[in-house]
Amino acid sequence: MTASVVLQTSLAGLPVRRGKVRDIYDLGDRLLLVSTDRLSAFDWVLPTGIPDKGRVLTQISAFWFDRLGEPNHLITTDVERMGLAAGIDRRELAGRTTLCRKTAVVPIECVVRGYLAGSGWQEYQRSGTVCGIRLPAGLVESSRLPEPIFTPATKAEAGHDENISFERTAQIVGHELAEELRRRSLDVFRRGAEYALGRGILIADTKFEFGQVDGRLLLVDEVLTPDSSRFWPADQYAPGRPQPSFDKQFVRDWLSASGWDKNSPPPALPADIVVKTRAKYVEAYERLTGKKF
Repeated sequence: MTASVVLQTSLAGLPVRRGKVRDIYDLGDRLLLVSTDRLSAFDWVLPTGIPDKGRVLTQISAFWFDRLGEPNHLITTDVERMGLAAGIDRRELAGRTTLCRKTAVVPIECVVRGYLAGSGWQEYQRSGTVCGIRLPAGLVESSRLPEPIFTPATKAEAGHDENISFERTAQIVGHELAEELRRRSLDVFRRGAEYALGRGILIADTKFEFGQVDGRLLLVDEVLTPDSSRFWPADQYAPGRPQPSFDKQFVRDWLSASGWDKNSPPPALPADIVVKTRAKYVEAYERLTGKKF
């Protein structure tokens, strides 16, 4: 595939709302999710896109939906089978578009952690817990946890999601649904992490989303991608420090060193950071799927 940048799409006659990364078109009982090449960092959408990022995310998710066999919202990622109007340019949409069932999205981010990183590591340093779950003493940054833990969060339209306890989750969605979210999230994480490890990738943590249709709970949105997960190269893993990753860490590091105050619009990214970041997304795809991008 050739590198190209799509920052926004516009499909005539279709109502759309735009997230940080996706353009979401409402087709009644179905949705058309278009993963653009927009990139967000520190709660800002950056002016510079990463070529082919949306294609990578869409096709990694499609790979997992197929491999995991978990009930999900996916109908097709083949633009020729989506029933699009004749005048719509399919070339721009190809590889980055998902036709899916519309669901009533459960208002919980289903976070699973297998290693101690990010906000979990910060909380552990303060209290020895992650989302209220007591962990063994003596862990260091990036330590593997004795077993994966379910650490839900509330979904935020803007800004950071807020970590909450399982008990708070049960108050929001009901105990039975909270139990099912936990069980299925842990199961999908374990199966995905086991497969990824065989491909040289440690999945440190991830977040899942679920939606309901006719009483069925479906896995929705993206699954085990570099945007929704921390992917670490297994052969470079060393606890006690931050790990190299397959995501936008090059971008975060450059922005942090750039002098940007994180309160005003962010600067454009230099070309070398764009190239390095794209290469990491593509490497994640190729490792997981065994296919050339």
